[in-house]
Amino acid sequence: MDARGDFLVIGSGIAGLRAALTLAESGEVIMLTKADPGESNTGYAQGGIAAALGADDSPALHAQDTIAAGDGLCDAAAVDVLVRDGPKFVVELLSWGVQFDRESDGAPALAREAAHSVRRVLHARDATGREIGRLLWSRVSINPRIRVMQDAEATGLAVVDGTCVGTRYVSGDHDGGTVTAARTLLATGGAGQVFRETTNPSVATGDGIAMAADAGARAADLEFVQFHPTVMSVPGTPRFLLSEALRGEGARLVNQVGDRFMQRYEPAGDLAPRDRVSRAIVREMERTHAPVYLSLAHMDRTFVHERFPTISQACANAGLDLAVDRIPVSPAAHYIMGGVATDLDGRTSLEGLFAAGEVACTGVHGANRLASNSLLEGLVFGARAADAMTQPPRTASLRASDVVAWPSGARRPPSIEVSAADDVRALMWRDCGLLRDAHLMQAALTRLEAWHAIVRTVPASRLCDREFRRVRSIITVGLMIARAALRREESRGGHFRSDFPDRDDIKWRKHVADVLVRA
Repeated sequence: MDARGDFLVIGSGIAGLRAALTLAESGEVIMLTKADPGESNTGYAQGGIAAALGADDSPALHAQDTIAAGDGLCDAAAVDVLVRDGPKFVVELLSWGVQFDRESDGAPALAREAAHSVRRVLHARDATGREIGRLLWSRVSINPRIRVMQDAEATGLAVVDGTCVGTRYVSGDHDGGTVTAARTLLATGGAGQVFRETTNPSVATGDGIAMAADAGARAADLEFVQFHPTVMSVPGTPRFLLSEALRGEGARLVNQVGDRFMQRYEPAGDLAPRDRVSRAIVREMERTHAPVYLSLAHMDRTFVHERFPTISQACANAGLDLAVDRIPVSPAAHYIMGGVATDLDGRTSLEGLFAAGEVACTGVHGANRLASNSLLEGLVFGARAADAMTQPPRTASLRASDVVAWPSGARRPPSIEVSAADDVRALMWRDCGLLRDAHLMQAALTRLEAWHAIVRTVPASRLCDREFRRVRSIITVGLMIARAALRREESRGGHFRSDFPDRDDIKWRKHVADVLVRA
């Protein structure tokens, strides 16, 4: 079934929902979501949303912490937008009735997380993303100018004469149609499912990045993948994120014999940036040949269970008591700092196409995202993109980047067939994960290039196969990550190479963009 609106929003996380509310003031909005809105990365965000609202805080201090975490690659203008506009949009959420935790005097309770210099993280227990999503969805669902098409998965952007005019979609395993609109917003979220070990829901397969690249839009910084250090690792149970807020409230990382080990690796200890904590955990596990644990046993038991009810229940499901037992943890893919390159108003290099949230790359996170800046980014840049979408067309003001064009279908060895998604994800985790080197990445790249050449040339009828769509996105984004990681011969932020272990500001203090050239 074909449909037409003034604006099209692909995705239903915080960026897409906030954008839709602004767009509805100017026209008819169609929103496509391939799953229940609660299944977005927004709904899985536990820790909170950062904003400079405290008496001891300021946008300048928030910017300082963001830039420090970004390891030399944050775009200063993007950071300024985030920290200065952020409080306004968070106060807007409060005025709309979001149920953040409060102090006894009614003021929002502020928590501290790793690499923040003060308490600035607003939270709703340990389910902040779910609460914000609930509030925004309650407003979107009753807006008569927003039409939500559920179980509708975009399969490729529609481009006419160099302008994006909408998208093709399918519904479940059936034919769908085309949605056309004057402006299209990609708000499809992240790509954690590219890796075998991840905190992301099953829908986070990088669809938006893959579709944008296939349509010729520029992508950037895809080598920078954030691996969350504390993900519950109990055999036979699903991986489950143990929020940064746990350590912010006093949880400790300990080894097999109960010793706190982080000071051995990082001066900031348990509250060092995520990339550093992740690598420290891996090194400690290699040193001791034993697991690493998160311990809250020294904290008040009632406080632990009341402050972290969702995490407490997840631990209980695994047979553990969060307030008593040591919880085994190890890193997992969590967030991608790169994505579809945009300017500060969400414009991409493809006319008519905008992007916001985790799918986009404004440069605000640099090489490593500061904890609890992701929900804020979706909120701020979703609203900004919507404002820009209602204005006359204007060429995107993309930041300066080295641009590398990569051909499609260059190699197709006959002995390599398209693999299952789990095989691709295992390859990415092993060869392009937390610790990288040229030998493993080159071998992975060869296989990914061959797979990619195949999935780009299959008949359109295969797009009705849900699993094929999943594999296609994972292969495409995995290839782009592997290419970018092999190209950057240094270590910075979420990108660490054992063969180039040092940061190199002389050669690599720059952004590199990818553009897919059709064969």
